[in-house]
Amino acid sequence: MSQVKTGQLISLELIPMQLPEAAVATTAVFSRQAELPQSLQTRLRLQPGEFSELVVRVKNLSDGPLQLQVSATGDFPADWWQLRTEGSTLPAHHQMEAVVYFAIAPDFFEQPLSPEQLPLQLDYTGQLKVSAIAPRGDSQELLSPFQLLVRPPSLYLDFLPDIYRNVDFVGRFLKIFETAFEPTVDVLEHLWAYLDPLTAPQSMLPFLAHWVGWSFQGPLSLAQQRALIRYAAEIYRWRGTRRGLRFYLHLASGLPLDDHLPDESQKAIGIHENFSQGHVLGQTVLGQTSVIGGNRPYHFSVQLRPPADYSLDETLIRTIIDQEKPAFCSYDLAIVPRP
Repeated sequence: MSQVKTGQLISLELIPMQLPEAAVATTAVFSRQAELPQSLQTRLRLQPGEFSELVVRVKNLSDGPLQLQVSATGDFPADWWQLRTEGSTLPAHHQMEAVVYFAIAPDFFEQPLSPEQLPLQLDYTGQLKVSAIAPRGDSQELLSPFQLLVRPPSLYLDFLPDIYRNVDFVGRFLKIFETAFEPTVDVLEHLWAYLDPLTAPQSMLPFLAHWVGWSFQGPLSLAQQRALIRYAAEIYRWRGTRRGLRFYLHLASGLPLDDHLPDESQKAIGIHENFSQGHVLGQTVLGQTSVIGGNRPYHFSVQLRPPADYSLDETLIRTIIDQEKPAFCSYDLAIVPRP
């Protein structure tokens, strides 16, 4: 919308960069001037969490430089807008563009309302004031009305012909169905996240645990439970082996695996195996292949080396070892904090 009159110092034009997808049936203009026809009113669409731009194009019609001042007022909150200009001086017969940025809170439609705030106001009116002052003292002030239309982003309007998209009632009506159906569509699009124990809602964990046959109950944090359910199949695959036991203890205790260390005694989770057949009649020769009071057959040692200020639940550790070791094996456990 452009304003030009004979004898004016400046001309003013407002250009909305975000147009409303649907026209509004009724319009109220906040201005000291007479109400403009609906076809001449400037409308700017606002969406929560996004910037909307109103370009202000000012042209100097005089033969000398002008000092400009731009401001916006209306029935919208003052913190909704901010102004960016190329300067305050406009040379003779030159044109300058300023940008008024409007932004509303991302949770605009989710904020609780008091009874006094109902119904929620979505249409706001305002006016832009541009003041021009010439060096010889002449001045002029132009007021240009505009509307701010707060609208939620709508996907369903994209599927309609243009003739229906220009009716505001249709857009609001479709938004009812979009609000009801889109959460279900979002769940289907992000179904992978619901089936991953690391990202699934907490209420889904019992189902996922039952899905992989995970029934272990213990004093575990939520993060530990998610990790154990996620890697349950790998724990099953290596059950009864040193690798499987170390991996299980790693997930449950948070201690590192330290696979890069060749010495088992230096690892945070060390498992020492000392298996022998023991006394076998007809094969064992006392004093050669067997000694009285020697090593126990099928026995292993578990050594945990946590940091000095690291707490471990020994009962949980023993429960895991008893569950994962072969039934014929025996073990001993040592927790030795590192200095």
